Amino acid sequence: MDTRSTTRALLLGVALLPLYASASSHREAPAIAGLPRLDGTDFYMFRSYETGRSNYVTFIANYIPLQDPGGGPNFYDLDTHARYQIHVARNGHAGADLKFSFTFRTEDKRLAVDAGGKKVAVPWINIGEVTTAGTDVNVMQSYTVEVENGGATGLAENLATGGRVFWKPLDNIGNKSIPDYAAYAGNYVYPLAIPGCPTPGRVFVGQRKEGFVANLGEIFDLVNLNPAGPRDAQPNALFDKNVTSLAVEVPIKCITSSAEPIIGAYTTSEVVEGDYHRQVSRLGMPLVNELVIGLADKDKFNASHPEGDAQFLTYVTNPTLPVLLHTLFGGAALVPGTPRDDLVAVFLTGVKGLNQPANVTPSEMLRLNTSTPATPPASQNDLGVLGGDAAGFPNGRRPYDDVVDITLRVAEGALCGAVGNCGSEKADPNHGTPYTDEARSAGPDAQHLTVSGAVKPTDTYLAVFPYLNTPIAGSPNTVNGLLGLSP
Repeated sequence: MDTRSTTRALLLGVALLPLYASASSHREAPAIAGLPRLDGTDFYMFRSYETGRSNYVTFIANYIPLQDPGGGPNFYDLDTHARYQIHVARNGHAGADLKFSFTFRTEDKRLAVDAGGKKVAVPWINIGEVTTAGTDVNVMQSYTVEVENGGATGLAENLATGGRVFWKPLDNIGNKSIPDYAAYAGNYVYPLAIPGCPTPGRVFVGQRKEGFVANLGEIFDLVNLNPAGPRDAQPNALFDKNVTSLAVEVPIKCITSSAEPIIGAYTTSEVVEGDYHRQVSRLGMPLVNELVIGLADKDKFNASHPEGDAQFLTYVTNPTLPVLLHTLFGGAALVPGTPRDDLVAVFLTGVKGLNQPANVTPSEMLRLNTSTPATPPASQNDLGVLGGDAAGFPNGRRPYDDVVDITLRVAEGALCGAVGNCGSEKADPNHGTPYTDEARSAGPDAQHLTVSGAVKPTDTYLAVFPYLNTPIAGSPNTVNGLLGLSP
């Protein structure tokens, strides 16, 4: 390879790093990389598919990326000087009509032991087996959920305990501290009364097993894989990580208008500095700040709201990723024509006939048609709409949807002509090439359920709220066994 080719390949590798920066929005911009407690990593919105809950929509906002299960002694509390929000837009609005704001408080009991006749504070979160009574728990976090709905603001009520305070379970420290973590965490799924909504919803905030799937190592090595190869050739690099979920389930009739079943939503986090709130993270559609937004504007995007998205339009209509992939893979990844009206539909307006509101204001957010029936877990296709499953991404997003493979295919023109032209082109120039990052959903020793041709891991996702599975325990260290690796 000559010097110019080497330089070009290195620049391409650097340019692609943000797309796979450890999850769909993990450490995707320079500023947020230094604020992991405020880093929104994934945002899910889907019609609930738990049995008997089809009249609800579930929102899950994940924060704090790349959690190693044994990350003590402090583990992964949320920021008490921050506000985490889920914004919901009705009737195609760019601005939010409904907001759920989570704020956290840490209770430090300052537990001490007698050490040589002196009471000395202990260095651990717990000093005995953890129970819901919390007798031997040194530090716990509580939170409130403020709801803004049509100009009215109020705190959601905890219908299990009374009052307006909810509690976050401890992270999965290990089996000696918390022998049955699934049962323990289940005590922190609360029914909540939502101001302005006559029917209760549910809420849970706590650690979960990371559900995102990506092949990191080969991507970082100048995309050292076959992008048209098998979808399950490599283990998921995030299989041994946990994440913190803010999950809320809301009755559909409380988040939609009578005239429009389609909603949009996104999550943000803000640093609270007195009366001033400084937004540092924003996430709606997955991979936008990695795949679409240029490096110089990544922090600006994280600080923005959908009302101002016109400033980012060129990144959508004239995307750079197809150009970079063509540089690396030549004729195996042809560049679709511009402007990309198909990407405008997917990212900014929703797709007509699928999830585009009647009077939409173009703006980047995740959109969901709540009138589309939920697909039962055993029948879900992880390619979502591209796989013939209308209840999947980009019509909302479920934990099981493989947004990396879907987004790669759409970026390379899979929807050209179908939902909008690519310049003068009315067809996919790559003829349906099944682009993939080759990452499988679990390690080779994990149990799987094969349904409709898809390999579905049974150890990562739940069929019930909060849908992401029990987090990996910090002890005993079973991660190597789960991944099928040698100690």
